[in-house]
Amino acid sequence: MAEPLHRYSTVSLVFHWGLALLVVVQIGLIMAYEGYDAASDPLAGTYMGLHKSVGLSILVLTLARLAWRIMNPVIPLPTTVPRWQRILARTTQVLFYVLLIGLPLGGWAASSAAGRAIEWFGLFTWPGLPMPLNRELAGTIIEAHEVAGKALIALIALHVIGALKHHFVDRDNVLRRMLPFIHPRP
Repeated sequence: MAEPLHRYSTVSLVFHWGLALLVVVQIGLIMAYEGYDAASDPLAGTYMGLHKSVGLSILVLTLARLAWRIMNPVIPLPTTVPRWQRILARTTQVLFYVLLIGLPLGGWAASSAAGRAIEWFGLFTWPGLPMPLNRELAGTIIEAHEVAGKALIALIALHVIGALKHHFVDRDNVLRRMLPFIHPRP
């Protein structure tokens, strides 16, 4: 007998796909930024400003999503999913939260240590973190930020591969819980 299909709430879906879209935008913004000479091309500064604004938006939305998640626990995986996959799925979820909070905090800290203001989409100046001005520290934080960004991309790849495996190999309803327009399998 097939397990009942449990779908995530609309709020959970909006958080998931909204954050996914913002992360894709972030990757595009940093790639665009790296395509310009930051010292001489003002477009590079525009891309970096947008990258910072989107990053802080990701921080706020991730904290809101975490609060929602605490109040609305995750839907359990089907009992047919092996234990090691359950552990991997839970570990991946925790790492997503760590990175989606840590990356923006790191960027914010680097900007603060470098003495660079963050204009949130040109609407207001985001307050800096209370830390000493130290360009060397800012550089070290940015190096860690870049490594964490690559880890996030790898984690996204693992997440997508896992979802596709459930859909095409296991032929279960795990992916359908996050994609309401796909009809459940019996």
